[in-house]
Amino acid sequence: MNFYLFALFLLACCAAGATGAVFQPGAWYRRLEKPDWTPPDWMFPVVWTSIYLLISFAGARVAVLEGNAYAMAFWAMQTSFATLWTPVFFGLRRLKGALAVMAPLWIAVAGCTWTHFQLDFWAGAAFVPYLVWVTVAAALNFSVWRLNPNEAPLIPSDT
Repeated sequence: MNFYLFALFLLACCAAGATGAVFQPGAWYRRLEKPDWTPPDWMFPVVWTSIYLLISFAGARVAVLEGNAYAMAFWAMQTSFATLWTPVFFGLRRLKGALAVMAPLWIAVAGCTWTHFQLDFWAGAAFVPYLVWVTVAAALNFSVWRLNPNEAPLIPSDT
């Protein structure tokens, strides 16, 4: 595995993860009604750090392989939708709108898992925890939306 490619993929993950620093859950999220199976707050940074390391590893392994076009396209797609989900859910507080981002995110992660497995077993295996996590996240997003039907989205000011 090329260390420089790993670093580039990890940098892309850090850029996507930076939206979590900008749009933090805060008191608004804490007061929402959530299902009993909601993971504890400490778990989110641990899981995301692990996922970012794993998918950077996967991307670096597959980037040098012939026939990687679909795998790299899915990799870029999942990073884009992962970057978008946080500002929609936490920034704009659009619970239902975040589901519209979550659907293509799940498809992109599933596509990454499938295409990476086609090229390299370990790269595909590295995406499995992400596919599990995004499935849980989608179910959590859906549950929070259903449990909070009257939650008004944040309206950005025009100033």
